[in-house]
Parts: sequence; C-alpha cells; structure tokens
Amino acid sequence: MKISKLIGVAAAVTLAFSLSACAQSNSPVIAPVTMDAGDLQGETVELVVGQVLNINTGDLAVDSYSGEVADTSVAEFTKGYEKDGATFNPGVKALADGATTVVLSNSDGGIEDITFTVEVGK
Repeated sequence: MKISKLIGVAAAVTLAFSLSACAQSNSPVIAPVTMDAGDLQGETVELVVGQVLNINTGDLAVDSYSGEVADTSVAEFTKGYEKDGATFNPGVKALADGATTVVLSNSDGGIEDITFTVEVGK
C-alpha cells in the first residue's frame, strides 16, 4: 500500500513539474501587426525581430500580391495563399535590426505598386 502511494505522489510531482515547464517559455510571443494593403503606401512600419506584418488584401486575392524587399537580411516577404479552406495573408517577417524598403505588386491589372518602409529593432 505504501509503495502505491509513493508511486502516485511521484507521478503527481512529475506531472506538476512537466506542466510548469510547458507553461514557461524563454521566448515571448510576439503578436503580428495587421495593416490593410491600401494603408501601407509611403508608411513606415516598425517591427521587432521575429515579428510579422500581416497584410490584409481586402477584396483582392491573397495570392495576387508579390513583394520585393530591398535588404533581405532585414526582412523577408511571404506570399499569401489558401489551403484546406484556410486563408493566409501575405506578409513581411522581421529578421534583423535595420530598415528596408518593400514594394508590393499586384498581378491584377490597374493596381499601382505599394512602396513602404520596414524598420526592425530588438
């Protein structure tokens, strides 16, 4: 009887430590910044390393945008797509400290390029 109680206590203690370890993380969660594509022209978007600019494309298809980042060591463009009924907006991910220009182009005719700056800090 004593052995089964010890095993039960040991299991409970192990579970408690395991759950507390899962709850603690060394890296903070960084919320994305969401902006409409039409609001980006000429703007400066401030991000921290690891943060993402989520670009809302409105009525236009998320995969109709492409992006060129001037300094790919500072940020990278991620193309939008749809998969299994889920929609993923295009975006820009901050990689390292610095500033870079981003130019968004749309494959739908008659839409001007959108040029903006991304400033990345720590």
